[in-house]
Amino acid sequence: MRLPDALARFNKIVTNPIQRMWAPHLPPFAMVEHVGRKSGKTYSIPVLAWVDRDKLTIVLTYGRHTDWVRNVQAAGSFAIVRKDKRYRVTGPRVVPSDSPDLAGGAKIFAMPFESALLGTLHKD
Repeated sequence: MRLPDALARFNKIVTNPIQRMWAPHLPPFAMVEHVGRKSGKTYSIPVLAWVDRDKLTIVLTYGRHTDWVRNVQAAGSFAIVRKDKRYRVTGPRVVPSDSPDLAGGAKIFAMPFESALLGTLHKD
């Protein structure tokens, strides 16, 4: 399953600005900070992220072909703010949502979706 593009547009305009208030503080919410591969502009988006030691899992509710996923894969790293701490994430890769590599808490949430983004956390 993948959430509809119309919902993504609505969230970008309405929901994301509201979620930015709590996402960096309240897990499993977090803020992904990435740079546009064409514009060079810095973006910050709220996501649901689970951590298991140094492993990060973000369930890709809108699929693997969103701009932010393509941006972080092209860059090879990105920043994430979770629980008021900033981390560098390296080696972002997209895996099927039933991958055994997903962080424990993400496995149930990921079940209805097609894929997830995995990466390795480093303290910034």
